Amino acid sequence: MLILGIESSCDETAAAVVVDGERVLSNVIASQVLTHEKYGGVVPELASREHLKRIVFVVEEACRQAEANLRDMEAIAVTEGPGLVGSLLVGLVYSKALAFALGTPLIGVNHLEGHIQSVLLQNKIALRDGSEVDAAMLPAVALVVSGGHTSLYLVQQQEANENNRPSVFSYSQLGQTRDDAAGEAFDKVAKLLALGYPGGPIIDRLSAFGNPQAFEFGRIRMKRNPLDFSFSGLKTAVLQRLRGTPLEVEAEERRRWRPNAGRVTAEEIRARCSEATLNLIASFQHAVISDLTERTLAAADDQSVQSILVSGGVACNSLLRKSFHEAVKQRGLKVFFPTPVLSTDNAAMIAAAGYYRIAAGHRSNISLTAHASFPLGASGL
Repeated sequence: MLILGIESSCDETAAAVVVDGERVLSNVIASQVLTHEKYGGVVPELASREHLKRIVFVVEEACRQAEANLRDMEAIAVTEGPGLVGSLLVGLVYSKALAFALGTPLIGVNHLEGHIQSVLLQNKIALRDGSEVDAAMLPAVALVVSGGHTSLYLVQQQEANENNRPSVFSYSQLGQTRDDAAGEAFDKVAKLLALGYPGGPIIDRLSAFGNPQAFEFGRIRMKRNPLDFSFSGLKTAVLQRLRGTPLEVEAEERRRWRPNAGRVTAEEIRARCSEATLNLIASFQHAVISDLTERTLAAADDQSVQSILVSGGVACNSLLRKSFHEAVKQRGLKVFFPTPVLSTDNAAMIAAAGYYRIAAGHRSNISLTAHASFPLGASGL
């Protein structure tokens, strides 16, 4: 089954062509980083406009790279939420118009399910390429961690039914952020320190030059659900470390320098950071990554699973990957990550998730609409 996936939940306009939920023929992503960089975060109205400008080209390029045309598509999968409503609507309206014009089945996909499916998709790609990857991944605890989401799920797989349809999946939420998502915290701290946008990659790069034990940050204890996350207090703690100190003056100097510096490298930013600033950056990242790792491992213990899936943009973080790989060795668990291109928002993961929903007999109609908040329910498919 040849599926066209379309993703426009935030600030990436993406389209992909995927066969049977496991073979990626194309995966095209148009980033808006340059548009939002000077604001230190995504501006929803600007994101919507950029999607409008790019979506036709991106879909056409995905078909060109796949050596297929729109009439070859057997289904269209599109993100219906969660995300920025204006951005989502661009992808949804375009997908519905295509489906109507071509007479092609349409399926709405939860963005969070797409991220989880990106890990399973990566595993199938690795198996096909002959890499040594264990196919027995489920049941598993999945951590979806990005600029907009930080959630834990129990992911289970039901066996194929008597009609030989592919296996279907169920998702039970175990924990979620109560305020900022982890990626959002990275962006906000980077903005406080005038490091640039997006904050995650630059903090990851600069942290290598600091002492992660230099600043002590208290651990958040969640009373209602110990598997929930909270990063707003950590961001405030960084602000308190800055106020009235030479670090604040240093940050203001970088803030005045950046607008006239054009595109800058991590090395140029590092040259304008004192040892104390680098230590603060490294300590902040260490606190975030420790929290993500510890709560995910606690969830794996609670659910007695042997596998952990980690996806979302923050899954690209080098310390997060190192932390999980070291932790699972001590516990006899396995951890799976997608490649960086499948970690961030992309349409291949939407097409893969859409395949299983289509194969299970699900369809969306013309009333399909956008949802800013769209929980990934326990019932799954």
